[in-house]
Amino acid sequence: MLVDGKPYRTIWLADDEPGLVRIIDQRKLPFRFEIADLRTTEDAARAIVEMYVRGAGLIGATAAAGMYLAAIESAAEEDFEASIQKRADFLCEQRPTAVNLRWAVERSLGELAAENSTESKIAAARQTAIDVADEDADFCRRIGEHGLDLIREIHEKKGGGDAVVNLLTHCNAGWLAFVDYGSATAPMYAAHDAGIPIHVWVDETRPRNQGARLTAWELGQHGVPHTVVADNVGGHLMQNGLVDLVITGTDRTTFTGDVANKIGTYLKALAAKDNGIPFCVALPSSTFDWQIRDGVREIPIEQRGGEEVTVMSGVPENGDDEIEIRISPETSPAANFAFDVTPARLVSKLITERGICEASEEGVRSLYPENFA
Repeated sequence: MLVDGKPYRTIWLADDEPGLVRIIDQRKLPFRFEIADLRTTEDAARAIVEMYVRGAGLIGATAAAGMYLAAIESAAEEDFEASIQKRADFLCEQRPTAVNLRWAVERSLGELAAENSTESKIAAARQTAIDVADEDADFCRRIGEHGLDLIREIHEKKGGGDAVVNLLTHCNAGWLAFVDYGSATAPMYAAHDAGIPIHVWVDETRPRNQGARLTAWELGQHGVPHTVVADNVGGHLMQNGLVDLVITGTDRTTFTGDVANKIGTYLKALAAKDNGIPFCVALPSSTFDWQIRDGVREIPIEQRGGEEVTVMSGVPENGDDEIEIRISPETSPAANFAFDVTPARLVSKLITERGICEASEEGVRSLYPENFA
């Protein structure tokens, strides 16, 4: 996508220096646009856990790049296989909810296992990192094409022409959460580029404010009309006919259609159900967990530090440097559940790179029969 008119991906391998991975440092957005360098497995792990990068697809792409760095480091040690496995396990420990992380690591390990020499293993890890990133971008582009049909259908039902389709999204499932295009935002970009008038309600998404900081920034870069709202406004908007469609992303989805996403997604799904508004979830196939049936009982929910709840950061009106302020009493403890699970019964449709299906085992099976063999 474009940043100030220049195309960027969220992660890429440097052409001019082997063993160098570059990422957009999302901690600094929207106030500063900065590139960070990753040179070691620990750099990649830090980027994942400290949220230089975030979002299911991008975490997976960063993990694959981390495995390339791990292969280079392991080549300098006596036992390559033991070393690469240790580093792979270390990467997988960083964030438990997003399934793309382990998927990318295991994919890389599988490619390395097919090679005999250390040099060929490094080359395979590098190529896998490239393939994971390219595939992620392509899958998100295709998600946009399929999701466009849903938005076009709503536009036509509203009379076409200047009728605006109002969308609501939660957190950031945009191109910043993937390598390019995004999942939930891909249909929005496709509709906007096709000339369909759309407007996006952007939840601020506490804690960390990924909606207000990231989704709003990237939509603005692309020229998509949008409005930032507090997290608890969604129900009011739906009650008053101001939302036509809810689209969110997901960090892990069971093969039965249960969806784990940023905390607060479940409440949006409940409000959408109560008001008869379609609640759709966009995801590439790498975000499916083919082993878990019951998302509420089986998906591990990451609990992060309470300071993300008690402390907020931003830029003061009279300055450029970001500052942090505490918003609760120092004596008050805080809990920080990073995700919740929306049961499949509340999900209208899943939008994938292969098409749109029901949020059910039968629906998912219709698009991915090979995973049920």
